[in-house]
Amino acid sequence: MSDTPYPYQVTVLTMFPEAFPGPLGVSLIGTAWKESQRWALETLDIRNFSSDKRGFLDDTPAGGGPGQVLKADVIAQALDSMELNDRPLVYMSARGRPLTQAKVKEWATRPGLIVLCGRFEGVDQRVLDSRGFEEISVGDAVLAGGEAAAMVTIEAVVRLIPGVLGAQASLDNESFEDGLLEQPQFTRPRTFEGLDIPEVLLNGDHKKAAKWRQEQREATTKERRPDLWAAYLSKSQVKGK
Repeated sequence: MSDTPYPYQVTVLTMFPEAFPGPLGVSLIGTAWKESQRWALETLDIRNFSSDKRGFLDDTPAGGGPGQVLKADVIAQALDSMELNDRPLVYMSARGRPLTQAKVKEWATRPGLIVLCGRFEGVDQRVLDSRGFEEISVGDAVLAGGEAAAMVTIEAVVRLIPGVLGAQASLDNESFEDGLLEQPQFTRPRTFEGLDIPEVLLNGDHKKAAKWRQEQREATTKERRPDLWAAYLSKSQVKGK
């Protein structure tokens, strides 16, 4: 990972700034923000950018249909009020491309991130297109708004910023880093409710333990994520493994 200017700047455009920092303010990620200043978080209340005297941010969908849509001019004015500084623009959307570790790693090398949280039926497509937002989904489920999804995305990114978590080795062996899911983990006590830690992890043979971990990663990926397993096999064949 290339060096990233500090602090890594995250701005969230939302109707509910009070939802933040939420889980982003605790544990090592919270410490890296509040104390180490490895990254910075700010929220921008999009309700302040309505040109309507009543403060409306939304209107009925063009062509009919249920719900409301956040207006393009409101989002544009909110975005145009800040310095972008070459930060990616991300809109949390159930119809977006899936969030991936590869995408997260790419964003972590940039100066920061700007995240738009939608509400109601979504955001007028014209502002998403004209400003170059990338639509991202955190899973095949619909949420009431983008705030929870934004927190997931931001946490996934900022934990990769150098100095946030500390031990690089722990990052290198995580799920998705090489196309496989992580193996099961164990710790003391040696026996819990009649279940023992696998003996291969206790006998001091690190080579056998490493082989067991690799086998477990492959078996878990094959069972739970056949899509990742197929991609892993294809990549391995290309490398001649």
